[in-house]
Amino acid sequence: MSTPNSTFSLEGRGLKLDTEDDARSHTQDLSSTKTYTLISLSGNTLGAPACTSLAPLLSAQTSLTSINLADIFTSRLLSEIPPALTSLLTSLLPLQNLTTIDLSDNAFGLKTQAPLVDFLRQHIPLQHLILNNNGLGPEAGTHIATALSTLADRKAEARINSGHNATKSTHIPHLETIVCGRNRLETGSMAAWAQTFQKHPHVKTVKMVQNGIRQPGICTLLLEGLKQCEELEVLDLQDNTFTHVGAEALSSVLPLWPKLRELGVGDSLLGRKRGMGMLCDALSKGQNKELRVLRLQYNEIDSRGVGRLLKVVEEGKLPFLRRVELNGNKFAEEDEGVERLRTLLEGRRDEAEEGDGEEYGLDEFSDLEEEDSDGEEEEEEAAEAEEIDSEAEDKKEDEKEKARIAEGTFRDAEEEEGRNVSQKQDPEVDVLAEKMGKTEMI
Repeated sequence: MSTPNSTFSLEGRGLKLDTEDDARSHTQDLSSTKTYTLISLSGNTLGAPACTSLAPLLSAQTSLTSINLADIFTSRLLSEIPPALTSLLTSLLPLQNLTTIDLSDNAFGLKTQAPLVDFLRQHIPLQHLILNNNGLGPEAGTHIATALSTLADRKAEARINSGHNATKSTHIPHLETIVCGRNRLETGSMAAWAQTFQKHPHVKTVKMVQNGIRQPGICTLLLEGLKQCEELEVLDLQDNTFTHVGAEALSSVLPLWPKLRELGVGDSLLGRKRGMGMLCDALSKGQNKELRVLRLQYNEIDSRGVGRLLKVVEEGKLPFLRRVELNGNKFAEEDEGVERLRTLLEGRRDEAEEGDGEEYGLDEFSDLEEEDSDGEEEEEEAAEAEEIDSEAEDKKEDEKEKARIAEGTFRDAEEEEGRNVSQKQDPEVDVLAEKMGKTEMI
């Protein structure tokens, strides 16, 4: 664990460091101490000259295992970011203990992603990558994914070159964490991401929420990529579009992940009947016994869907499940099945280690919808049939989108990168980043 004297932090101070002198005035400790394991510069804004000054100080930190560079370019011009980022990331390449990097909340569109792509291709020690809310878009997202695929090849080559020396090979960790949420990756970049996961089959945590990925992209990601990741422990794909098509793909790969502990598919249009039924059928196979947390909010799940999940839990197929999030669905809070599920999950708190600090039971129901009447069900079934008919057309559109990426004919890059990266922080990603930062990786 990091201790106070192994951490250098300017986090959240709102400093505007434009010049080399500005940087020097706040980094004296980096000059005098070369044994930091964790550095955080997050929540300040750094100009290119300041980054030039920081570079040699960072490259001297040979014990560094984790660096937080989230939200460091607020108010900077797009033209300022590439040289600043190049100085910082180039200085980190020699650091063989640096396994964790957080670059969330920075604008990395087509005109600013090149230094990051170069770094990701080369930094063989990389184990945990956090890129949340960077405004990538599908084309820049494809470049990032391709860079990570190249990294896999270089890791493999480095292991071979180590002569299978056990001591040396421990310094070439597998890529275990990929967080790339709120980045507009869309369906068009999913083929590249699927290849990334094929080449990094030891990944344990994947969070790709709110990326505008539609059904064909979800299927590509799951069936061609994440299917290979049998060590997967955390998967969060919330706020993308599954429908029953994505649910079918998910149900086919779920049994392949025996170590899965958290699954997030909330706000994904799983569907009241077919999608939830497929998910419960997959869980009923008993291959996901390690599952602890299931996030299913805003999926039009009714009381029957909850009942199917309850049956899976009562039959002992999910013995460690402790938390299910169901807000925003279509059932009454006092429904018998809901209450039985809540009671069962909360009862597991008593069986857990004292003071484990985890949440048990169901989430708060602040936004439930009324369950559909028979007439509304018929309308929904008709709409679902219409949805099936339209999926072929959607697939054609997605293929066109992939072609536009390949031909480089996306909308003008100036327009894309002119958008501001949202300043809204993602608390779940922040918690994950903090955990990664506090843990020294070997």
